[in-house]
Amino acid sequence: MWNVILPIITLIVGAAGGFAGGVFYLRKQIEKMQSNPEMLQKMAKQMGYNLNNQQMRKAQSMMKNQKLR
Repeated sequence: MWNVILPIITLIVGAAGGFAGGVFYLRKQIEKMQSNPEMLQKMAKQMGYNLNNQQMRKAQSMMKNQKLR
């Protein structure tokens, strides 16, 4: 019986831990992008956008105003 229950519990705990770690990492990256316009420009280019200075300032202000929970 423990041969079935233990792997299921391990899977659930591992998935929850991985999700929490991923959220933490993503929040830290977003915080870095708010203060580093080069990172924001690089991300935009990877997505296929080319931002001018006005668009860059607007994107940064939108990210700063966004509340991270």
